[in-house]
Amino acid sequence: MKRIRQVSLVLLLVIVIASMAADILAPGGYSTQYREVPNAAPGRHHLLGTDALGRDRMARTLYGTRVSLLLAPAAALLSTLLAALIGGFAGYLGGFWQRASMAVTDLFLSLPWLFLLITVRAMLPLNVSPTVSVVVTFALLGVLGWAAAARVVCAGAAGMRDSDFVLLARASGISRSRLLAVHVLPNLRPVLLAQFWLSIPIFILAEANLGILGLGVAEPLPSWGSLLRELEDLAIFPGAYWRLVPLILLILVVTSFQFVISKQEVPA
Repeated sequence: MKRIRQVSLVLLLVIVIASMAADILAPGGYSTQYREVPNAAPGRHHLLGTDALGRDRMARTLYGTRVSLLLAPAAALLSTLLAALIGGFAGYLGGFWQRASMAVTDLFLSLPWLFLLITVRAMLPLNVSPTVSVVVTFALLGVLGWAAAARVVCAGAAGMRDSDFVLLARASGISRSRLLAVHVLPNLRPVLLAQFWLSIPIFILAEANLGILGLGVAEPLPSWGSLLRELEDLAIFPGAYWRLVPLILLILVVTSFQFVISKQEVPA
């Protein structure tokens, strides 16, 4: 298991470095159109061929990977911060505040999260610039994805509410807000880190689903979602297996994340 985690970590690092070096590996850019060679097969000038508009697939794959791998952690950070605030306050205050907060959390959890995300995104303007669509997409992921983590954080904060060090700090006259920020939340750091790392592959898959439905990152900026959307017409081009590269990358990244964040097996 340890070796699998090491291989997964190396694979993730290679993919991240390649996506960060997209300007060097694909200097032509993701939006440049080579109109004379649309839907071209892989060749010396276009290693993964071109799409229907003549854009280089390798460039779009690298830039799309960069978008997903940079902004999914940003969305995970936002959702983790919301979970820390909502779950931390609810667990520490207890009583009515905990019951009310967990009732709202249960309401969020009872709704199909992906359908809720699709509904909210569909209500927003679709004809926005690529930059705005990126911000909107991943901000929605972060704002709507806090509920499961908040319940875990709430349980951890409630367990510390009557602990000796919290009672001692409370007896010394420290305010509730400072007590939560200085003593409770720092002791929940392992829980928050775990929720952060678990959220990244979830948000990567969520963005891919939005992109397939045309509700994700707007053209011409690529993302894994928009790249996977091109597989809809794969039946028109039988044998064009190079089109599956974004799907293979998505599977590799999500699987590698699962191996990296999983616990090591305890020897018998």
